[in-house]
Parts: sequence; structure tokens; C-alpha cells
Amino acid sequence: MRRILVAGITGAGKSTMARELGRRLGVPYHEMDALHYVAPGWGVDEEFAAKVAAITAAPAWIFDSFGYPEVRDLLWERADTVVWLDYGRAVIMPRVLRRSLRRTLLRERIFGGNRETLSGWFRRDHPAWWAWSQHGARRADIASRVGDPRFSHLRVIRFGAPHEATAWLGEVPGAPPGTRALG
Repeated sequence: MRRILVAGITGAGKSTMARELGRRLGVPYHEMDALHYVAPGWGVDEEFAAKVAAITAAPAWIFDSFGYPEVRDLLWERADTVVWLDYGRAVIMPRVLRRSLRRTLLRERIFGGNRETLSGWFRRDHPAWWAWSQHGARRADIASRVGDPRFSHLRVIRFGAPHEATAWLGEVPGAPPGTRALG
């Protein structure tokens, strides 16, 4: 388990899982959104796909995404493990709503110096709307890939609830005593 993709819908906790797993395994973690959005106005890095390709050529890495069609197949081909946070809407919606509310109210800077805004809440690409509307499609897409013969080399670790992921993380070799909860 050295080339890991943490997959799931917006709000599942992919970044939290990937960051903690990387820390425990001593594997570099790469935040996909931070690589993709590099400038104010949600400016996209034109070298994004090339950068991801270079990172995935290394012997060890962790990414926290399923989106970004321009690199999706590459990640699935080069990964040795997919950690799938397959949580229902009842889990992800409160998480994404709390996160977006905090980011909006505190004007937190995120990827590329951008911020979530009050007006952004009314756009179809806002994380809350995205998580709600894309939940079923994303789950079906990941399930399809898990069953795809092109990706039969992958070890797939699927969690249906946060407590399952937390328990597993506590058993990861190299994990220090007193596992931090993921939630």
C-alpha cells in the first residue's frame, strides 16, 4: 500500500483520511484541489495533468480525489490501493454544510487563495449542491470502476460508515497508539 487513491463524494472526508494515512505510512500526500486550483477566480493550473502524471510516476503517493476526468484513469491505473469512503447523504451533507458555512463565515482562503462566498451557495457547483446532486452518480461511477477489469490490480478498501474507517486506520501498520478519530 504505497500508491493510494482515497475516493468518495464531496464531504466524505477524503482529505482528512488521505492526510492521516500519509502521516502514518510516511507516504507523501497530495491535495488534488490544491494542485488543480492555483489562482484567484478558481484559476486552473494548465500543467495540472502533467504534474499529476509526474507525481504518480513516483513509488509512493496518496491523492484525495475522484473527480478531474483528465487524470482519473491515470490515478486508477497507477494506484495499488483505493480507499473508498462510501458514505450516505446523511453522513456527508452535515459535514459539507458545516465546512462550507465555516469557510464562508470566516472567509477562509482555500485553493489558490479562493474563498467560498455567500453568493456561491446559490450556484450549482457549490460543494453543498454538488454533494447532494452528484451523490448517486459518483457512487455508481466508483462502483463501476471497482468492478472494471482494467483496475483488477487494485486493492479496494470500502467503508460504509466513518467508524469503520477510523477503526481500520487504527490498525494501519506504523500507526501510533491513540488513533485520532476521522470525523
